[in-house]
Amino acid sequence: MPFVYMLRCSDGSYDVGMTRKDWLEERVSEHQSGTFDGYTAARRPVELVWAEQFDRIVDAIALERQIKGWSRAKKRALIARDWDRLVQLAKRPGKRDASDQKTG
Repeated sequence: MPFVYMLRCSDGSYDVGMTRKDWLEERVSEHQSGTFDGYTAARRPVELVWAEQFDRIVDAIALERQIKGWSRAKKRALIARDWDRLVQLAKRPGKRDASDQKTG
């Protein structure tokens, strides 16, 4: 069963990826060690801050792609599991409450 995961990098940025369930710890270790060139290789150490398991790989792939396009504020709301904030941030800026205009 696949996992979608999010890492916080040493520079404060986030990296989103997907892997099989039984490989999650190994995959995070690969990011940590810089095994592969890529986004996290120059931004270590990394920290696993969020992960979610899926029954179907197509659902995991779709969510990974979606989250990669999100703002930092939306990613932080997901990490915090702040569903109300995530819903507000998903609205068009003109449709948000004035209190929700702050950036994260």
